[in-house]
Amino acid sequence: MTTTVDTAEVTAAKAVRPPLTERAKGERRLGWTLAGPAFVIMIAVTIYPILQAIYDSLFNYRLTAPADRRFVGLANYGVVLTDPIFWRDLGVTVLITVVTVVVELILGFLLALVMNNAIRGLKGWLRTAILVPYGIITVVSAFAWFYMFDINSGYVNKWFAWLPGIGPNFDWFGSTAPALFVIMASEVWKTTPFISLLLLSGLAQVPSELTEAAKVDGATWWERMSRVILPNMKAAIMVAVLFRALDAFRIFDNIFIMTNGAYGTEALSLLAYRTSIGRLEIGLGSAVSVILFLLVILISVIAIKGFRVDLAGRGVK
Repeated sequence: MTTTVDTAEVTAAKAVRPPLTERAKGERRLGWTLAGPAFVIMIAVTIYPILQAIYDSLFNYRLTAPADRRFVGLANYGVVLTDPIFWRDLGVTVLITVVTVVVELILGFLLALVMNNAIRGLKGWLRTAILVPYGIITVVSAFAWFYMFDINSGYVNKWFAWLPGIGPNFDWFGSTAPALFVIMASEVWKTTPFISLLLLSGLAQVPSELTEAAKVDGATWWERMSRVILPNMKAAIMVAVLFRALDAFRIFDNIFIMTNGAYGTEALSLLAYRTSIGRLEIGLGSAVSVILFLLVILISVIAIKGFRVDLAGRGVK
């Protein structure tokens, strides 16, 4: 009985957080003062389309016949969730998200190490050169990659004709696997600089005293990386993964320009666009958009809970 009571008291003591200091309260007020107006504007701009999409998803509503609009409840969601095309597109979206985020995280961390350890006089030029792809508009980048790999205008087949399976007549956009490869490669090229920039900020926050102490104690490069640097970069890694995962999950431009969803390359955003704009099925398209919105929220929750990072700076939750 005593053990049970003691355990409960210990658990309750751990659950109680220490009170905020006056400095922490002041920083919190300053944060809300600076971010509050932008937060209110973002809510005002985004809340109406979200509520409108939820409302429209409850109706059988075709834009060419607005007078025939009728309430169907959750029937549109049932149609979407029982359609094999939706699950195929969800699989394509998840595949693109997982592959691109993992590759970008690895490459971005390597680039962040290069920028962090570069000679002082070269750091500015190096960062500028690495960030150039991210400054290019996504549509322009997608067209550039399309013309690079297109069988008529591209030069990739000529350059890599020495590789097995690649010849002058190889059509990169003629089947699922090579088309997805080009789409994902263009995403990685475009957004890896963004990951590297976020991870560079995380590297800058790692106390040099810790790495120097580990080096003095005889820790190897890998031990310093895995036990000192990466644990102290946890918040930066979480932000980088979360931002990129949300962005990759909503991929649209590259697929629309390169394949227009042909050969099994359609993602959920393109499905929502085709249903709403192409077929003018506003009810069904809104249902797809709402499901996509809920999946984005789910990704956010999983990432925040999985990394267990308290960005407010009061420790791990």
